[in-house]
Amino acid sequence: MSNDLLAEIVSAIPIPALMVDQTERIIAVNTEAKTLLGQNIESRHFATILRQPQVIDAIEQSLRSKGPANTRHLSNDGAQDTTFEVQCRYMNGVGAVDGGAVMVIFQDVTHLEQAGQMRRDFVANVSHELRTPLTALMGFIETLRGPAREDATARERFLQIMADEANRMNRLVGDLLSLNRVESQERVRPKELLDLTDLMQSTLATLRPLAEAADVEMTLVASSEPISITGDSDQLRQVFTNLIENAIKYGGSGGRVDVHIQVSESDTAMRGPAVRVQIADKGPGIDAVHLPRLTERFYRADSHRSRELGGTGLGLAIVKHIVNRHRGRLRVESTLGKGSVFTVILPR
Repeated sequence: MSNDLLAEIVSAIPIPALMVDQTERIIAVNTEAKTLLGQNIESRHFATILRQPQVIDAIEQSLRSKGPANTRHLSNDGAQDTTFEVQCRYMNGVGAVDGGAVMVIFQDVTHLEQAGQMRRDFVANVSHELRTPLTALMGFIETLRGPAREDATARERFLQIMADEANRMNRLVGDLLSLNRVESQERVRPKELLDLTDLMQSTLATLRPLAEAADVEMTLVASSEPISITGDSDQLRQVFTNLIENAIKYGGSGGRVDVHIQVSESDTAMRGPAVRVQIADKGPGIDAVHLPRLTERFYRADSHRSRELGGTGLGLAIVKHIVNRHRGRLRVESTLGKGSVFTVILPR
């Protein structure tokens, strides 16, 4: 096989690929490999280009055994660490004096590595969130069986703490199940026709006892006419309950939570008819450094306060997935000392 034909074959491979013959030099390389490894690499000894020991070993093994070999190549594209699966396959009758050569192909599996890391982080976070109340429960059970067995006052206090910790675990499990459900439905757009104003009034009525207990005034500014949209009423109620409840708990020091519903025939975010629901509080606000990560699972701007108030760290992640299912947008604006505004934009 001529070198020109070999170069054409390697160039036709849509992922980084090169060939190393028995002289241990690179005899063909495609554009994708040059982007990954450098431009002037043809005719050079492969070990001076592929300096990672595991990759060098795999190529040498394939050259010696004339069989397959696999390994990984770790790199960085300037923005993130990258991982490539490297596959070496031997070809007879090519290269110097037709002595054979190894085709080396690099398949980008960075997204799989990131997904794996996200899964590991998720499991670690769930384990941590469950272990904390479980440890407390086990400690109080041991105390109630021992020193506090006959202490009625301590027993009542410990039982109340145990009930709180059990409720915390129950909320976490409920949010995990809810997150799993909304993620599985995210690609299926809801088809139910509902009145957004009526849904919001019902949501506010449900949360009024919580607001009164926190001495927070809630107001709703919306059209007196029904606002019809297509959506899942239960999930949208979950979105607004979560956002308004957060505004009461974390922004309640400002004394009020305002809900505005605005209808637009040409919304810039949706490029068409849409409705915006803004939930604003006058509380302490959120530092700008936290805003991009607020919807990540288990991310908390204030971990200690969130746990004190019963937060699971999953609420805004659930909100994000529900809004995505409705093909909407979630916007967060906040200024320290002046409060926060969460805006849900839904198409009409």
